[in-house]
Amino acid sequence: MSETGDQQAAAEQAVAAEQTAVPRHGRLPRRSAASTYLTLAASIVAVLAVSAASVAAYAAIDLVGSVKPGVSLANADMLDGVPDIGAMDGGLNFLLVGSDKRPLDGSFGDPEEDSGVLNDVNMLLHISQDHSHVEVVSFPRDMIVPVPECPDPIDPESGPLSAMSGVPLNSVLGHGGLGCVSLTIEQLTGTKIPVGGVVEFKGVAALSEAVGGVEVCLVDPIDDPESGLHLAAGTQSISGYDALAFLRTRKAVGDGSDLGRIASQQAFLASLARTVQSDGTLNDPVKLYSIAKAVLSNMELSKELQNPATLISIAKALQDTDLSKIAFIQYPTAEAGDGQHVVPTDSAEAINLALQEDRPVALDPTANDNVEFGTVANPTAPAPEPDPAGATDAPATSPPAETLPDDVTGLTGDEVRCTTANAG
Repeated sequence: MSETGDQQAAAEQAVAAEQTAVPRHGRLPRRSAASTYLTLAASIVAVLAVSAASVAAYAAIDLVGSVKPGVSLANADMLDGVPDIGAMDGGLNFLLVGSDKRPLDGSFGDPEEDSGVLNDVNMLLHISQDHSHVEVVSFPRDMIVPVPECPDPIDPESGPLSAMSGVPLNSVLGHGGLGCVSLTIEQLTGTKIPVGGVVEFKGVAALSEAVGGVEVCLVDPIDDPESGLHLAAGTQSISGYDALAFLRTRKAVGDGSDLGRIASQQAFLASLARTVQSDGTLNDPVKLYSIAKAVLSNMELSKELQNPATLISIAKALQDTDLSKIAFIQYPTAEAGDGQHVVPTDSAEAINLALQEDRPVALDPTANDNVEFGTVANPTAPAPEPDPAGATDAPATSPPAETLPDDVTGLTGDEVRCTTANAG
């Protein structure tokens, strides 16, 4: 064989050896962009291989190309123990922020005139240490809060941004970015938040499409030109821009306030939880890929969540959580006296302590009956049968659930509640 032939054969052997090498999984990447993308590709291939997916090669390349720039939160090092594959061990606090920033293509109004980079949706997801219970706490956008010193996301070397007092929560994203919203919620609740993400308009539509639609219940037809929501009464599956409009609509539901919108959002999220569990989404590699694609393409995630395998390990921690132990809670508030803003009530401390101490909570069954902004029980659903005294599906090591004060509204993942239209 000629020298050229020998060189070609050696090169082919090297390529073959490299292709058969088994990828190794390490901790969350913190090195160069090239190293980050290589680790992401290896993790994605591993996850899809475990799921026996035949589209691993395409998915790896496609998902890596979907990653958006990330940010680091103050307590990100708490996530160092999350594994590459499989459900994570221990608990986690995750902050989800919904921004009203309009996309540059003008599909939701003039991006220069109609958006102010406001965090109109603020949700804290708490996964318990033993994964036996989950709390999703929604904080009203118009709630007056103190804001601590925050790192400047544009020029970190310039020193921290000044602390503020008595400002609306939805102004914090524009002030100091996701990191500042996280520090504000940490100060408010007394918890630590290692990871989070910001989702904008199109991201919500993409996520609802990825799970194949979400079923919602409407007592009345809704016709809201402002959000673009036009739905008939009854139960129906919505996705894409209909789902986005449902989550955005405010003046057309409940009492027309942001509190009424939160109630509708919670009903949607409870339905989403039921959809994910009943459809076996977390065991379906194609759906799992679609969700990962939607998340990575449309959300600004903290850097520790930019590894798709980490996202999946967190999701798998929720796979077997009893729906009745997933509580969607609205942070309790009262009017601030100016006709526009609200302030936390004393009952908020019960939620703060439960989060700090990792204790399960139960909603007062009469809480939703005492407010005008809430949803209503599904009139076609059979009445739930009461649990026998002392019965519980939680591990023996979990403390008993503590009933929250009657001004704390919300629902659990197994509960179907219906949105009412605002006649005004």
